[in-house]
Amino acid sequence: MLSVASGETQNPDLSSHALPQTISSSTADDHIFVSKLPTIPISNDIPLHTYCFQNYSHYPDRPCLLVGSKSYSFADTHLMCRRVAAGLSQLGIKKGDVVMALLQNSAEFVFTFMGASMIGAVTTTANPFCTNKEIYKQFHASKSKLIVTQSIYVDKLRDTGDDSLVLGVDFPVVTVDSPPQGCLPFSALSDADPSAAPEVDIDPNDAVALPFSSGTTGLPKGVILAHKSLITSIAQQVDGDNPNLYLKPDDVVLCVLPLFHIYSLNSVLLCSLRAGAAVLLMHKFEIASLLELIQKHRVSVAAVVPPLVLALAKNPLVDNFDLSSIRMVLSGAAPLGKELEAALLCRLPQAVFGQGYGMTEAGPVLSMSPSFAKQPLPTKSGSCGNVVRNAELKVVDPETGCSLPRNQPGEICIRGPQIMKGYLNDDEATARTVDVDGWLHTGDIGFVDDDDDVFIVDRVKELIKFKGFQVPPAELEALLISHPQIADAAVVPQKDEAAGEVPVAFVVPSSESELTEEAVKEFISKQVVFYKGMPKGFFVQAIPKSPFGKILGKNFRAQIGSPTF
Repeated sequence: MLSVASGETQNPDLSSHALPQTISSSTADDHIFVSKLPTIPISNDIPLHTYCFQNYSHYPDRPCLLVGSKSYSFADTHLMCRRVAAGLSQLGIKKGDVVMALLQNSAEFVFTFMGASMIGAVTTTANPFCTNKEIYKQFHASKSKLIVTQSIYVDKLRDTGDDSLVLGVDFPVVTVDSPPQGCLPFSALSDADPSAAPEVDIDPNDAVALPFSSGTTGLPKGVILAHKSLITSIAQQVDGDNPNLYLKPDDVVLCVLPLFHIYSLNSVLLCSLRAGAAVLLMHKFEIASLLELIQKHRVSVAAVVPPLVLALAKNPLVDNFDLSSIRMVLSGAAPLGKELEAALLCRLPQAVFGQGYGMTEAGPVLSMSPSFAKQPLPTKSGSCGNVVRNAELKVVDPETGCSLPRNQPGEICIRGPQIMKGYLNDDEATARTVDVDGWLHTGDIGFVDDDDDVFIVDRVKELIKFKGFQVPPAELEALLISHPQIADAAVVPQKDEAAGEVPVAFVVPSSESELTEEAVKEFISKQVVFYKGMPKGFFVQAIPKSPFGKILGKNFRAQIGSPTF
């Protein structure tokens, strides 16, 4: 056992949140947009694991997970998930308890997530590259009862960096490789008798996943996703006679994007399990290894983010590999420009390319290119497709709240049974995001054109997107202000070709400060994951703010091209 602070020991309240209102048969709103594809029946009254593995008995020997030199069939994968479910139960994990998966992409991630679902437990997915304090905050907020991780990350759990946080509460830590002292091997879970897993009555509205997101603004918050939420989202993509995301039985789906991110977890792993496609798991992105694996395994579906598109479109190594197996490229997590899309298609002329648009709180997919459908429909370059089936989308004026007709930009809102139950123990933030009529307000500015294509043009929300990862300015601003020689601070995004956006700091030093550029950068880099680091910053005399205290970030944009600090 390891010792770490966990505060109160009771489970977080994952069940008290009422599901937002689902789609109504009629509405007084004049401007509601729905999918071009027909509404489908969705069996979201069963648990997530049952739904994902519902058809596997028809193809038990088909490859399911490909990782390194190992291949797990669908039968192997289902058995391992049941074993891990029994192992978790034997370690004291019960229905409603939270398990933290602090892992890079691996088969063990899949076994842990699905095994937890089988006993009614909840998985909170965490980024292992986060700092010890960031991991601790998520562990504390989620009140996790067990962590599954790799041995190289165990030291982050031993030392929170703040003596006041260590309260001496013991909890199991399971490592997927050789366990350090005080930890358990993964075999403690995977060697369990699958028949020993308890029978658990799981309600469709019970929580199954607890990713953390900053939402439209502020600090990271736990997003409660129910079995019903995720099943609906998966079905919106891959179910029906003409699935929006047509995955074939012989497809090999690339999973290089981290599974702790909802895009990869949902649209790659869970959709592939449901559709019976194989998933090629990569621990991390490295261009040469990626190209070798695509060629070796004949990858046919590639889920990517704009920085990966940039690498595939422009890296000279690509010319040395056969990528002709790729039939479909889905880009998400951040907007992609037309020029980069065109450059990629020059390299992969045989592939269908399209974008999707999502948000963790939305379950996560709001729209997807219909060009991926079994019977494809055209979509425009730069569009993120049409709203998903069995959901409603509207565009509202941020000032008046009135819905807007086609071709008028406003805040994108989504409604349907796939959206989150709410934020963990934060009713105020939930109410700001999901209104009384069940509309989830994304904070993104976009419009729907005459052909039902959705375009995102700006953001109301303050999040910075670094290669698809969320960088909340409020978190960095709070850290900067905690420095004894910094009187005030603001963080804004700067466009970056490789990353999409990077955070830039504006710092007001205290009157007797001797701060240097390197000191500020080092202060931040020691406390946050690498993508929250700031490559550029400026010393300023004051931070402009509105009468209500809101930082006026637009005032800084003209200065970003000026000399730093």
